[in-house]
Amino acid sequence: MAEKLVVISDMWGAKKGLWIASYFGYLQQYYDIVFHDCQQLGNIDVPVSSEENVHHAFVEGGIELAVANLLKKEIKPAHYLAFSTGGTIAYKAALQGLPMKSLTAISATRIRFEEDRPDTRLNLIYGECDANKPDMKWSQQVGVDFRIVPSFGHMLYSDEKIISEVCLELLEQVTKKVV
Repeated sequence: MAEKLVVISDMWGAKKGLWIASYFGYLQQYYDIVFHDCQQLGNIDVPVSSEENVHHAFVEGGIELAVANLLKKEIKPAHYLAFSTGGTIAYKAALQGLPMKSLTAISATRIRFEEDRPDTRLNLIYGECDANKPDMKWSQQVGVDFRIVPSFGHMLYSDEKIISEVCLELLEQVTKKVV
């Protein structure tokens, strides 16, 4: 029986996420994958789908609604892979009791406003050039470690090199033999 992996998109959902198919290509053989579109979780429906409008819709209640919907949809422990806003949603849901075996969150910049650490294995990854990544002071206060990838910005999760590295780490979680 394959482990369950819940994948949560970035703020664009399936609309601009062709890169996400690369993750599925690597992982679907070893994980039972469930995909959640961030915009659907947060009931985001903006007339003009600009970055500013979509971001605003999430910040003005969409994130909280997405967390509530995720908590209703996912009731069994699973591994999570989430991108940007999706990472923030997963992190916040874990703080509210979402049963989580692990969270790999890439470019989840808004978690820098959280004051607590969820009780799960965390793999937080940020691009060095992402202006909104959490700082070391936050990391120490909350008690989390994160990895900085040199020469990458916020969208590092859509780069094939990063995709393969992240997938390898996730595959190692399920293919390691317990000694």
